[in-house]
Amino acid sequence: MSPVPLKMEPRSAPSLDPRSGFDAASRIFHSLRPHVPLPPPDRPLSFPAYALSLLPCPLPSHPALVNAATGHAISFADLLSQVRSLAAALRSRIGLAKGHVVFILAPASLDVPALCLALLSIGAVISPVNPASTPAELARLVALSVPRIAFATSDSAGKLPRNLTAVLIDSPRFRSLFDGDGGVVEVEVEQSDVAVIHYSSGTTGMVKAAALSHRNFISKVAGFHATRKPKAEAEVFLLGAPLFHAMGLSFLLKALASGETTVVMGGRAGVKQMLQAAERYRVTAMTASPPVVVAMAKWPEPLDLEALQTITCGGAPLPEAAAVRFMMRFPRVEIRQGYGCTEGGPISWMICKEECRRVRSAGRLSHNVEAMLVDNATGERLSIGQTGELWVRSPSVMLGYVGNEQANAITFDANGWLKTGDLCYFDEDGFLHVVDRLKELIKYKAYQVAPAELEHLLQCLPGIADAAVVPYPDEEAGQIPMALIVPQPGSNLSGIEIMELIAKQVAPYKNIRKVVFTNYIPKTPSGKILRAALRNHAVFNSLSKL
Repeated sequence: MSPVPLKMEPRSAPSLDPRSGFDAASRIFHSLRPHVPLPPPDRPLSFPAYALSLLPCPLPSHPALVNAATGHAISFADLLSQVRSLAAALRSRIGLAKGHVVFILAPASLDVPALCLALLSIGAVISPVNPASTPAELARLVALSVPRIAFATSDSAGKLPRNLTAVLIDSPRFRSLFDGDGGVVEVEVEQSDVAVIHYSSGTTGMVKAAALSHRNFISKVAGFHATRKPKAEAEVFLLGAPLFHAMGLSFLLKALASGETTVVMGGRAGVKQMLQAAERYRVTAMTASPPVVVAMAKWPEPLDLEALQTITCGGAPLPEAAAVRFMMRFPRVEIRQGYGCTEGGPISWMICKEECRRVRSAGRLSHNVEAMLVDNATGERLSIGQTGELWVRSPSVMLGYVGNEQANAITFDANGWLKTGDLCYFDEDGFLHVVDRLKELIKYKAYQVAPAELEHLLQCLPGIADAAVVPYPDEEAGQIPMALIVPQPGSNLSGIEIMELIAKQVAPYKNIRKVVFTNYIPKTPSGKILRAALRNHAVFNSLSKL
């Protein structure tokens, strides 16, 4: 797969606004972060080799990885030794070679990081998958990426297609792969070679295989590394995002390359286990989805999180009320919200206390990122404060979708701009605000209504624990906004009252015109609302209607 041509615009144009990063001449938004230099793109370099170059010499004495449940730890020296042994055994005993795709169907454990680094170091392509996937879902993913072999567990292997060979991570055979002497494995890996295949619905609905290169991950880690501040004590990082998720894998690789101790949660760990681990290991930084942040703010028991300094929150919007509630309970902890996607990598983040105060935003553009806002109807490039589809261009943008040129043609333009499918705007200080998914807009008569805007207003109302807004068919209007409400215990708020309260805050065409009460809002583990499930007629019929 050939990478999309990347032509970054010069940042020193006289028409560039230093406050927002907007260039009025090109209509391009530029990152306000310092430019981060990357290795020459034509230099052979794998991500593991680049990560190793960032580690101090001698290697850190604190652990590289810690099992949150058992306390078992692996040092950096032992981790690198495991990677070398595994790399040699994967080639000589398993028969893997450069370009082979490897399915990883396993929950987070101390073995998975070493396996990922070993595979990447020999030029194999890793494809991590949610262990909760059904056999039918796995068959679809296997057809997309065509893996040569799978690494699974005794619990998950039975769901794989029968024609796919599997090595069990929890078996003596896998453990024996660590027994070699770890001889030198010389495989020339280009930065443009595919490193990881993630699975994403992208902007067109159906799941697709997104190919990311070694340079994509080098770019991500270089950006993270550039924002690091020297600290007297080692960072202890709690990985709250799953490793099959693009955010989880990226943050794991970032932490290892930065010499941090990473506390690894098991696959079925909940909020309680995460908080216990944060207390036990004196965690200083962690990733958390919005539902976890909401739960932490409301946690009924005292929490000893004195060591915690930052939480990186992404994957879905964090309601403003929840962010404020969290900051009131944990005033010393920075909630660093961000925006990114599987295809585009980290697009915007918050990196300091001042930026974290902008709780309605998703931070500022990350290092080496350019962005445009495009009117979806006219193709016009928009300016500060105007809402349009976000297009981005950076060294972290994927190579493309595997075997799906039609989707690539829809997702990229000829100059390498990735069309995110998200409606956004930039304010005058360069902060990105995500309005909604383009494909999730409700078409009320001739107007477009963003569900996320109404959801934010609903979640701020007293008596509402959670809310979602979906389109409901209407003969006259085409679609009307319908609110699905999870009331707080003891709340007597009626549907009519909800509609009246929202009507006072929005234009008439945005009014909620139907309310349904339910016990829960189906969401992904990262907190994204499963709108397809909500729109399912069977789901509507199961709800108690107003």
